Amino acid sequence: MPTCACGSGRELDQCCGPFLAGTAAPTAEALMRSRYTAFTTRNTDYLRATLAPEALVDYDDAETTLWAGEAQWQGLKILATEGGGAGDETGTVEFVARYRLQGKDYVHHELSRFRHEDGRWLYVDGVIGPKPQTRHVAKVGRNDPCPCGSGRKYKKCCGA
Repeated sequence: MPTCACGSGRELDQCCGPFLAGTAAPTAEALMRSRYTAFTTRNTDYLRATLAPEALVDYDDAETTLWAGEAQWQGLKILATEGGGAGDETGTVEFVARYRLQGKDYVHHELSRFRHEDGRWLYVDGVIGPKPQTRHVAKVGRNDPCPCGSGRKYKKCCGA
């Protein structure tokens, strides 16, 4: 049995296969992984069936079929999940999907939103290339009080 394309390391029939066959994915992440696998197997019926009604408005079956068919899928990496579990109504999954199209390598980085509706998870929408969180650090001048709380100047304390 082949290994599942979603990157779980499990066999397809023990991973995304049941979802592609009609079983509801139990989590938002499981749906995300199975949607990636659907792209690799060109299962556009599943891709359409797992879209929230508002996402269907912009869905183009012919374009999706063409893209899924021409791309050489190279891997999925889940970066983060929030919510999307049993008992949750919504969830997000941040992922990176790599593929090759017409001889050029691409990286698709997305923060996807999912909703649990009528006993199943649905893809709502996503933000392409979410910006990484930036770290804010206050600069300390050499003559400022040391942030460690010693009461001495920074240059004579931690800045020495």
